[in-house]
Amino acid sequence: METIQTTELLLHKNIAIVGGGPGGLTLARLLQQKGVQVKVYERDFSQAARVQGAIVDLHFDSGLKAMEATGLMEAFKANYMPDADKYRILDPKGNILLDEGNQAGKPDFGNPQFRPEIDRGALRDLLIDGLLPGTVVWDSQFVSMEEVDNKWEMQFKNGTTAAADIVIGSDGYRSLIRPYLTDVKAVYSGATIIQGEIDQPETACPDFYQLVNQANLMAMGNGATLAAQPRGDGGLTFYAASMYPENWEKDSGIDFNNTEEVQHYLIDHYENWNPVFFSLFKACQHFVPRPLNYFPLENRWETKANITLIGDAAHLMPPNGEGVNLAMLDALDLSSCLTNTCFTSLDDAIAAYEKIMFERAAPLCKETIEGISDFAAPTEESIQDLIKMLS
Repeated sequence: METIQTTELLLHKNIAIVGGGPGGLTLARLLQQKGVQVKVYERDFSQAARVQGAIVDLHFDSGLKAMEATGLMEAFKANYMPDADKYRILDPKGNILLDEGNQAGKPDFGNPQFRPEIDRGALRDLLIDGLLPGTVVWDSQFVSMEEVDNKWEMQFKNGTTAAADIVIGSDGYRSLIRPYLTDVKAVYSGATIIQGEIDQPETACPDFYQLVNQANLMAMGNGATLAAQPRGDGGLTFYAASMYPENWEKDSGIDFNNTEEVQHYLIDHYENWNPVFFSLFKACQHFVPRPLNYFPLENRWETKANITLIGDAAHLMPPNGEGVNLAMLDALDLSSCLTNTCFTSLDDAIAAYEKIMFERAAPLCKETIEGISDFAAPTEESIQDLIKMLS
C-alpha cells in the first residue's frame, strides 16, 4: 500500500475503530493510506465466521466515491454483481408492475445513475485485503473503556485489553461506543420488519426464486410490503414489513423462535396475496423481528477530541438504501478532516467532520421517517409514486 506521511495531528497517535463493517474498514484503509496507525476491533470470531447478509448497492456520490478514494475500485469491479441492480415491483396478486431489468440504455460506471450491487461479504473481503496484515483484530467484542492518562483503555469480552488515543465507533445501531458521547436513545418509527433467510431458494421455493430473477423485488399492497434480495452465495434475504405498535414483537404473543408459528402468522397476515409468497414463508426456517428505529438527529452531542462515531452508530434510520453508503461517506469525510493540515487541533477536525455528518444525515432521516408508512403500509398512490421514481 502506498502511503504518505501523516499530519502532525495524528503523529504518534493510535486510532481504534470498533466494528469491522464497510464503514469501519473503509476508514481504516483511508487512514492507512495517510500513514496513520490504526486497528479495527471486530466481534466476529474470524473473517469467515458468518454470512454477511444480502447484497448492497453503492451510489455514485457516496459509496462509490469512497471506494474510489480507497484505490480499490478495480477490486470492486472484479467482485460486483452485474445486472443485480435492477428492481422488480409486484402487486399482491403477483402481477409485475415494474421490471427495471427490461429497460434499455442501462447505465454503467461513471454514470451517476449507476448503483452496482455487491455481496456484503465480498465487499468486506476486498476492503480487508486492502489493509495491512493484522489490522483487523478478530474475536474482540467491545465491553467497556475508560480514559487513563489521555488514552482510552478498552476491555473486550475475551479478556483482552487495548489502548488507543482516539476511538471511533463503527459498531452499528447497538453501538456500545455511542453512550460515551450521548445518552440519546433510539426512537421507534412505527414500522417493524420480519426478516428471513433462505439458503437454497432455487430448490426450497423455486417459483418465488424465479419471480425474484436476481432483482431487488418488492411486492406491495393491502397495507404491507414484502421485499426480497439475492445474496452473493445464492441465498435470499427477505423482509415482511408492516406498521405495528411499539413493542409489538414482544406483545404479539408470537414465539419468533417457533418457525411454524411465525410461518402461520405471515400466511394469515398476507392471506389475500398470491400463494407464491406463502412458499417463501414455508421455505424459511429462521425469522427475526426487527423494529425500525432511528436516532433523533436534532439532539447532537458535544464534540470530544478523542472519540466520534460513523454510520448507524451515529445516525441510525430505517432502511432507505443509504445505510452502507452513508457509513462509507462518513469514513471518507472523517479521514479527510483528521488528515487535513488546515486544522490545528483534533477537536476542530472532529467537530468539522461531525458538522458535515449531521447536516447530511438529518434531512435523510427526516425524509425516511416521514415516508415510513409508504414503505410498510403502501397505498396505491405511494406505489405509483415509487414506480415513477424508479422508471
